[in-house]
Amino acid sequence: MEGKIYIADFFFTTCPTICPKMKTQLLRIYERYATNDQIRILSHSIDPDFDKPYILRQYASRLDVKAPRWNMLTGDKKAIYALGEKSYMVTTQEDKNEVGGFVHSGAFILVDKQRHIRGIYDGTKEEEVNHLIEDLEILLK
Repeated sequence: MEGKIYIADFFFTTCPTICPKMKTQLLRIYERYATNDQIRILSHSIDPDFDKPYILRQYASRLDVKAPRWNMLTGDKKAIYALGEKSYMVTTQEDKNEVGGFVHSGAFILVDKQRHIRGIYDGTKEEEVNHLIEDLEILLK
């Protein structure tokens, strides 16, 4: 992501709650900036046991999104959770008491070209995402 502005989020492909709303909002950003090579989206799966690379490719295909503009990421579960909680300051964890078995933030994290977090927005709310887009425009200038 060197030299790129990006939006990071945490999700899982079988999420029955906030993820579909979040992906709808990220699609707005993806489509708006489809030809802008300065912007990327990084969606980190918090269910790497199920969300294998081929599952993430199928999910991206259903959304009709492509890397490198929108990257669906997976990896070591502990590393993903630590990245969310320690680097991005958002909740990411397993919780068998939650619908779907996980609890995670609906946050979109806007990161500038110098890798500084410039804002955290509720990705389930259109007005918050509108604010993210306004801030993204400022970073592009």
